[in-house]
Amino acid sequence: MSLYPQRPTFGTVLRSFGSADGLPFADALSEEDINNACKEEGVDFANGPDDVYTPAVTLWAFVAQCLSASKSCVAAVARVVVLRFALGLPVCSAGTGGYCKARPKLPESLLGRLTCQVGGGVESQAPDSWRWHNRCVKLADGCELSMPDTPANQAEYPQSKSQKPGLGFPHMRLVVLLAFASACLIDAAMGACKGKGTSETELFRKLLGSVAAGDVIVADRFYCTWWLVALLRERGADACFRLHQKRHYDFSRGRQLGQGDHVVSWPKPERPEWMDEQTYARLPDQLEMREVEVVVKTPGCRVRHLVAATTLLDAQRYSAADIADLYQKRWHVELDIRSIKQTLKMDILSCKTPAMVRREVWTHLLGYNLVRKVLAQAALAGQVKPRQLSFAGAVQTMNAFRWLLVTARAEDGARFVRVLLLAVGTHAVGNRPDRVEPREVKRRPKKQKLLMRPRQQRRAELLAGLGA
Repeated sequence: MSLYPQRPTFGTVLRSFGSADGLPFADALSEEDINNACKEEGVDFANGPDDVYTPAVTLWAFVAQCLSASKSCVAAVARVVVLRFALGLPVCSAGTGGYCKARPKLPESLLGRLTCQVGGGVESQAPDSWRWHNRCVKLADGCELSMPDTPANQAEYPQSKSQKPGLGFPHMRLVVLLAFASACLIDAAMGACKGKGTSETELFRKLLGSVAAGDVIVADRFYCTWWLVALLRERGADACFRLHQKRHYDFSRGRQLGQGDHVVSWPKPERPEWMDEQTYARLPDQLEMREVEVVVKTPGCRVRHLVAATTLLDAQRYSAADIADLYQKRWHVELDIRSIKQTLKMDILSCKTPAMVRREVWTHLLGYNLVRKVLAQAALAGQVKPRQLSFAGAVQTMNAFRWLLVTARAEDGARFVRVLLLAVGTHAVGNRPDRVEPREVKRRPKKQKLLMRPRQQRRAELLAGLGA
């Protein structure tokens, strides 16, 4: 047995994110939940009494690495050194070898499972006052991520065909399903940016298992396909999409509900290649769809007119104005993706193998959900909605509180968390309705020559004195 104080546990990970008994959403992810998940996923390493990078320490360091401004493995190990010193444990080596060997031992499935558990737990406990018409609204959208140009990454996530070999970067497509009420991530799917089965809608179909009966799915017109609507209805969920540009509408036809508001039937198309005959036969022959004309009168908006297609057919319960308001909430998914990509700096990944790239993505998303849990707690305490509080402000505040929370005595922990929530609740997002901003930047980037030939070739040219 080790003669030193007890090593960090998964409770240390949770304390870093303001976990304390008696708080709302505290049971969204507990230490017992993580321990059970590790057992079921077969996570078992560093069992020696003096091993440094246990599953708990590795997870803590990985999440902290993704949420910190300095994302290098050197900085991650330095945090572990400080953590051990603060807890009265022997200081470990500052070398990165042990940590880099430990990270791949955390399965992708474990990181994804913990991420979805936090998001689903917080969203399921969100009060009705945060919801739209007391409905659970989930927002879907996709984005692209870049990663280091290694042969392994190129093989699984190839660069664009428009880029010459050696001059581009591997790209990953990420499709997310986010909750409107809590802004938590419910689920995500990853794939290449080209090839069979890699489009946004095909990746979204992998997320249908995270759609529950009674949910309302909101997405842009790319998702407005007969098949997605039918599969959502089969699960008991509703849809609200912008009408696809290739689908014709005529408000003089169908069952009239009001001006620019009617219900029409969408006939079942021929079976697509990706769908099996059994599923095709199971789906209905017609879909009853409501089409609502939305005229945007707000100055500065690019879109002046759109048609929303929805399965919310009850015009008494959901007016045309309600449908327009619901689709307008789709913009929040753009803001949430911006928080993930820009605030957490996940737009350019750093891992050099596809498996580690996916772990890096899931760990960022886990950190994102843990921050959103704290924001939900602060929102309840301040009697506001989570989206009224700053995500960036919460990340900065939590990074400042990290050491205080992980080293606090048990009797002080709850008091420190209350101070954390008070600080997070201070950073409110400004009320800026119908904000208009140009899509240009004022600050000019420094002029830098572009690499027009592979790096190895240019190095050889420079060594041969063929020009700087």
